[in-house]
Amino acid sequence: MLFLLNREETLDEVCNVDVEVRLPDGSRWSATIFTVAEVERLMARWSSTGEALNGRYFRCSDGLIVKEPGVMPMAEVIVGLLDSGDLQQVLQRLDDPM
Repeated sequence: MLFLLNREETLDEVCNVDVEVRLPDGSRWSATIFTVAEVERLMARWSSTGEALNGRYFRCSDGLIVKEPGVMPMAEVIVGLLDSGDLQQVLQRLDDPM
């Protein structure tokens, strides 16, 4: 599991991050993980910038929304998706080879 963090982010406060998961079969899966609070913050900002119909909706093609910030809680969600067999329905497959 690879979290693509910004340098200024602390691990326990990350609220908006791209993640890549590589499965044993070699397939790669990705998501952009947001906390509920981060989605609310973005929509509030967009209400003044005009984006997304003035913040009236939120859309992200590979978005996954979680309750808690931080890499560890987010990793626990990914592990839970793997354990339940839901990862391939929730994350987006990356087709390009590394």
